[in-house]
Amino acid sequence: MGLQTDIKLDVHGRVLVAAPSGELDHYWAERLRAQIDLTFEKASCRHILLDMGGVSFMDSSGIGMIIGRYKKTEMSGGRIVIANMSEPISRLFDVSGLSKIVTRAENAQTAMNMLGGAFDE
Repeated sequence: MGLQTDIKLDVHGRVLVAAPSGELDHYWAERLRAQIDLTFEKASCRHILLDMGGVSFMDSSGIGMIIGRYKKTEMSGGRIVIANMSEPISRLFDVSGLSKIVTRAENAQTAMNMLGGAFDE
């Protein structure tokens, strides 16, 4: 199961900010997906900001989770932006083709600006 992984979820207006930390493997990708989906629907969110700054490892399960959330935001007329990716995770995005469909931002504030939200909502 690897290292303990935590997930911090906050809602700012119509933006769900998800900040996982630790290893995003099969075990944790499923839990992250379930928590994001539940919060996204309950809070009537439109966009997802995925802050990857605390993620030390991600495998194909993480990619699948992100693709699913991309589809979910597209169906709601919104989008997903990924912030704070490490170099290894950024390379995984490029190799997997995720970088062609998911917008990246240098940091969470830039991502929030791209989504038209604010952290003080």
